[in-house]
Amino acid sequence: MAAPEREAAKSELPDPKEVAKTYAEVAQRASKLLSDHIQKQVKKGISAPADELGIAQAFMDMMGKLLANPYRLAQAQMNLVWDYFSLWQHSMMRFSGMTPSAPIAAPDKSDKRFKDEEWQEHFLFDFIKQSYLITARHIHDTVSSVDGLDDQSQKKVSFYTRQYIDALSPSNFALTNPEVFRETVKSHGQNLIKGLNNLLRDVEEGDGNLRVKMTDTTAFELGKNVATTPGKVVFQTDMMQLLQYTPSTPDALKRPLLIVPPWINKFYILDLREKNSYIKWCVDQGHTVFVISWVNPDERLAEKSFDSYLLEGTMAAVDAIVEQTGAKEINAAGYCLGGTLLATTLAYMAAKKDKRIASGTFFTTMTDFADPGELSVFIDEGQINSLEKKMFERGYLEGSEMAGTFNMLRANDLIWSFVVNNYLMGKDPFPFDLLFWNSDSTRMPAKMHSFYLRNMYLGNKLKDPGGITLGGVKIDISKVKTPCYFISTIEDHIAPWKSTYMGARLPSGPTKFVLGGSGHIAGIVNPPAANKYGYWTNDATDGNLPESPDDFLAGATQHAGSWWTHWHQWVTSLPGGSAKVPARDPNKGPLKVIEDAPGSYVKFRLDAQKES
Repeated sequence: MAAPEREAAKSELPDPKEVAKTYAEVAQRASKLLSDHIQKQVKKGISAPADELGIAQAFMDMMGKLLANPYRLAQAQMNLVWDYFSLWQHSMMRFSGMTPSAPIAAPDKSDKRFKDEEWQEHFLFDFIKQSYLITARHIHDTVSSVDGLDDQSQKKVSFYTRQYIDALSPSNFALTNPEVFRETVKSHGQNLIKGLNNLLRDVEEGDGNLRVKMTDTTAFELGKNVATTPGKVVFQTDMMQLLQYTPSTPDALKRPLLIVPPWINKFYILDLREKNSYIKWCVDQGHTVFVISWVNPDERLAEKSFDSYLLEGTMAAVDAIVEQTGAKEINAAGYCLGGTLLATTLAYMAAKKDKRIASGTFFTTMTDFADPGELSVFIDEGQINSLEKKMFERGYLEGSEMAGTFNMLRANDLIWSFVVNNYLMGKDPFPFDLLFWNSDSTRMPAKMHSFYLRNMYLGNKLKDPGGITLGGVKIDISKVKTPCYFISTIEDHIAPWKSTYMGARLPSGPTKFVLGGSGHIAGIVNPPAANKYGYWTNDATDGNLPESPDDFLAGATQHAGSWWTHWHQWVTSLPGGSAKVPARDPNKGPLKVIEDAPGSYVKFRLDAQKES
């Protein structure tokens, strides 16, 4: 090796002092964490983990049914062997320099795990990838098609088998991920040492539990570079703050707009940045926008019920908006669980002959829970009993538990991609406003969440006339005659669009259903300027929806652009919907300004509290 090359090689080597320092730090942190863990286990009394989710029982039942049909099991094994044989032939052809036909197994185009070119171009990595995909397909198909399992056990087996398969992806291991392998060679293994440090940091910040860090939370500040639309807090209760946004037009639509976000997440998903802020866009269209900012509850609010969110939330907000603006009618929109609350609010008001809400808009909202999608894996009598025991001891559902559930629905994107980036590549997570919001978890009062799970998800009583009672009123959504607009998204994994469609048929008034592209978040936060995704409408029987979602889609027309403009045209085309008044300044209304938007309730972060 020439002298310049030797010098270059030396310069690439890590500083021995830094390496020694890093190793010492890792050893110290690991030792402390291990010691703390042992002490906690001793205090608790070490015992075998309980099968609170019923996973072990579901897999035992599955294995019993599977072994009871040895012919089918043998057939599955032969199919797997045949695919392995085909892969071996395919790989030998490549190794010999021949060009084989299409691969035996190929990842989905949306699968980001195998985007590195070497997964396709390098013989060995291509073989590893295809071998994994073949095995994954056969395992999942075999356990997901066992005869005789009850529906709930089948769903658990299918879901947790997928979690197991995803965890064993070759992309999750240093030696079988080409990108990690290159980085390990290049950095002489320093990426793995840095990654171990990142892992220990996340365990420490999780108080002994691993909380995978998704983004640099220090890069964002509410009111500074997220949630920046100007406005004021003009009203508050124990349950919420009510924000009124500063107008940007000389005139405003006569009917103010109330937005009801879910309390599972925080409202600023609709106000991340100016260019994709639904709130800012509505203000610019001339809406007087009010938004509920829900409290992040603690044990003091353990007895707050679904009635509390109705009476001290939406109904209190309606009263305050009418007082602040003098308007006799308002428009209202609810997102996800916020939409479920809005539907119950409209039914409550219908029973009270209260017509102050002139239109209801529902973003990815379920009111018929017959098919809640993969979330049903977590909802049965045993799991709810176990969850209630934890909740009623604390007074609330811990925010990280709900966040973990949602992350499991998209484990490759929301768990394993960060494991690779943070722990194998040794990189710090990238600052990303959407993930900053996603990591800003919220708690839920024990009494409310128990009622919600039992009466809506488990019992599906909301769809039944008088199935539930709130504020002393039997809730009957079929009595809602208010014009309604439902926007759902075709790839939604939290509120499946076919389920939301069945709920959209419950109100008896004129109803518009729109199907947007993409998923639960991207399909809703879809500004017109982005010109993405598009949406479908079916105007053949406008106001009277087809009986099934498949019938709707079969007769639907696809449109380019954002559903935002379609909704605005709809809401202003309603009788009296286009009337205007001078713009309303939140500083000049009868309600006293409490503080600037986004308010103090939304700024309470659970992770910041733990760090402090």
